[in-house]
Amino acid sequence: MPVVPSSAKVLVTGASGFLATHVVTQLLQDGYQVIGTVRSQEKGDYLINLYDNYRGQFSFVIVPDIEKEDAFDEAVKGVDGVVHTASPFHFLAEDPKELIGPAVSGTVGILKSIAKNAPTVKRVVITASAASIITPKDKPYAFTEADWNDHSPAIVEKLGAKAPQGDKYRASKTLAEKAAWEYVEKNKELISFDLVVMNPPFIFGPPIHEISSISALNESNAQFVKAIKTVPPQENAVAFMGGFIDVRDIALAHSRALQKEEAGGQRFFVTSASFSWQDVYNTLREARIANIPEGYPSALDPSKYHTQDSSKAKRILEIKEFRPLQETLVDTINSIRARFPGSV
Repeated sequence: MPVVPSSAKVLVTGASGFLATHVVTQLLQDGYQVIGTVRSQEKGDYLINLYDNYRGQFSFVIVPDIEKEDAFDEAVKGVDGVVHTASPFHFLAEDPKELIGPAVSGTVGILKSIAKNAPTVKRVVITASAASIITPKDKPYAFTEADWNDHSPAIVEKLGAKAPQGDKYRASKTLAEKAAWEYVEKNKELISFDLVVMNPPFIFGPPIHEISSISALNESNAQFVKAIKTVPPQENAVAFMGGFIDVRDIALAHSRALQKEEAGGQRFFVTSASFSWQDVYNTLREARIANIPEGYPSALDPSKYHTQDSSKAKRILEIKEFRPLQETLVDTINSIRARFPGSV
């Protein structure tokens, strides 16, 4: 399938979000004409001001409800590529359908809209999540794109509203991604585009999107702030193990996914490294960032971490290295403190 070259027109859904604003920035820097979907005029106006240096290269359209089957019918017309980032990320859903509905219907809905209305589209890049890859393991495990999280959907199916919040979210990501691959496979004779899926873990980095207060941060950065402001019990400081990627690196990966022919039809686990919240404390203190908890350094045991293999993404997307933890965390906290002095 042909790539989407620079100067082509790309639609980015959920363009006012944390990740999406960085994706749009990267696409603009790479020379693309970008149309962003937003939920309101106000959000669109903020983006016009944010991308003032790219006048004439960025515009927006309003899509108020991404769950509607035809939500993207008009937005996709005339574009060459689509980056779909719009999907809820929080741990507040009482009913799992609050997350699963928008995630699945929004993802499949935009593919249907493209199939019906946008024969010019060559490639669709969907932001999924490491949540659809990683599952509980008793021993350290090396996760790759070959892994699927079928654990969380099974938990949600069994427990419904009583399922843990984390499993509700992870189930939504797994089910949405599987629905996308299934749709493309069933309709491959009818569609003009191929599919690429990004599976990032926790995304940290400096926020550039519109946020009214510290409480309105995106979920990953909110978890980062919470970890700094509230020292957890010893077992939790080390027991949590996850992966991270800098928002600027995953934004670059999205742009490269449009540009590299070999990326078509691929799933990418885009992750820099594993970490614990104790690593966050240690790293920021080593960088001489003020007011960081000490935590429990003696309890840290990286030998128990799962590993997360991003070699495929680096090779195909031609990204030599991702930003290390210290650079990402220092840039993140400095950015948040600059925007909200005294908040953390």
